[in-house]
Amino acid sequence: MESKSTHTELSLKIVVTDGHTVNPGDLSWDQISTFGSLSIYERTSPEIVIERCVGASVILTNKTPIDSRAIETITTLKMIGVTATGYNIVDTQAAQRRGVVVCNVPAYGAHSVAQHAFALLLETTNHIGIYANSVRQGDWQRSIDWSYSKAPIMELQGKTLGIIGFGNIGQQMAKIGFAFGMRILYCSRTKVDSDLAHFTSMEQVFSKSDFVSLHCPLTADNREFVNRNMLGLMKPGACLINTARGQLIQEQDLADMLNQNRIRAAALDVLSSEPPSPHNPLLTAKNCIITPHIAWMSREARQRILDTTAKNIEQFLKGSPINVVN
Repeated sequence: MESKSTHTELSLKIVVTDGHTVNPGDLSWDQISTFGSLSIYERTSPEIVIERCVGASVILTNKTPIDSRAIETITTLKMIGVTATGYNIVDTQAAQRRGVVVCNVPAYGAHSVAQHAFALLLETTNHIGIYANSVRQGDWQRSIDWSYSKAPIMELQGKTLGIIGFGNIGQQMAKIGFAFGMRILYCSRTKVDSDLAHFTSMEQVFSKSDFVSLHCPLTADNREFVNRNMLGLMKPGACLINTARGQLIQEQDLADMLNQNRIRAAALDVLSSEPPSPHNPLLTAKNCIITPHIAWMSREARQRILDTTAKNIEQFLKGSPINVVN
């Protein structure tokens, strides 16, 4: 079913433009449907946003863009709820001009995203996928030795983990790294008191770390800041990890550095365009692991998204909106 509707006695009309990723069917929309008439679409292309959302007081979107035209045309609109932390898909200035409140869901996935970032890191050091596939193909059965090597394994004890952005996810990443016996460096807009990590400059993080993990938001100032110059500071044996935003990286520069063996590996959960173009240079770059933007996707994290979204609507209706980003 592309969409479904539930109705209560309330007159509030709520439209979910792209509910499939947050809730593909294993969770319930019931707590949100209590606020009014709820229409849920699995996906909505930009050109039919207005058509589907006409008459809506609340629009809930995950990745469907809500632009100035939609905000100005849907005159009934009072609130936009982004079912994610990043809200760059909404024209927040247009919303502010019209008095439309925009809310997001902060801090829902710190544990899940850090867990995935570290899983990517471990794949670059232990190569579980390579070895599991080798066994599945019969290499161990044919081996003349009781153990064999397909790729070098690295111990993390004593290595340096550099973290760019030290919010909830960055701090959780530091805790995991510290548990592995790693030295932790971090760079952030503001210094955070931490017994686990040492605050330093961006350049020091890139030049001193064996692993650099990105956990900062995308802003106008840091788009593609991980470029040839910044990557050139990294050790030849270092690895870049990105579970933040793909636009933080100049992708051709990273592909070139990988293909030229200037850095050891990259492990990415995000790309500049998603789904990626078949011509994205990272898809064929050497020693580049890519997962399809799934770090946030644990069931527990998605349930927190729905819980917080319901709370955002409730507080908005009470006249005390929370998690407002405009």
